[in-house]
Amino acid sequence: MAFKLKGKEEKFFSILENHAALTYESAEMMERVFKGEISKEEAFLEIDTKEKAADELVNETVERLRKTFITPMDREDIQLLIDQLDTTLDNIKEIMDKMVMYHVNKPSDGAIRMSEIVVKCVKHINKSIGYMGSLKKDHVKVEGRVHQVLKLESEADNIYHEEMAKLFTECTDPIEIIKWKEILSAMEDVIDGCEDLVGTFRRVVLKYA
Repeated sequence: MAFKLKGKEEKFFSILENHAALTYESAEMMERVFKGEISKEEAFLEIDTKEKAADELVNETVERLRKTFITPMDREDIQLLIDQLDTTLDNIKEIMDKMVMYHVNKPSDGAIRMSEIVVKCVKHINKSIGYMGSLKKDHVKVEGRVHQVLKLESEADNIYHEEMAKLFTECTDPIEIIKWKEILSAMEDVIDGCEDLVGTFRRVVLKYA
């Protein structure tokens, strides 16, 4: 099933792409904090602004779904994609919120590696969203990025368990343990959310390619 879209129908993919771009920009900003390139306070304010803009895109999607008679995908598929993207961005914001609120010290090498994986996963999500309007032609590209995200998710799981073990065996400050346990768990949530998204991509490909 090939999509030949004009006007209102094409707008849905534009909204998804805009949201995915905001999510990717937020992930990159989070990574820069972990690498000490910008302050966590500055990043939080920027990500908060992007998250609010993304919420407007979610609201616009709901309104357009309500008013548009013919949509390029089933309404529930468009809604699921925008909701899962929004959850990913919300979870990135939560990471930064915790880092600011807890006044955390320098991240461990493992935490930095997890931030890099978050960015890589979200980049694959961002690129895949760009193919949603041309699945007949680009479904193989989507599948390739799905495989990459699943591989990264597995790598992140290993790092997460290693970092949690180090926290409880090497860290002597119980407050620091609590802080980083929550932040690492929030990072794991972002990556798991990317895994959920690529699962949706696979179902969409099977349905429309």
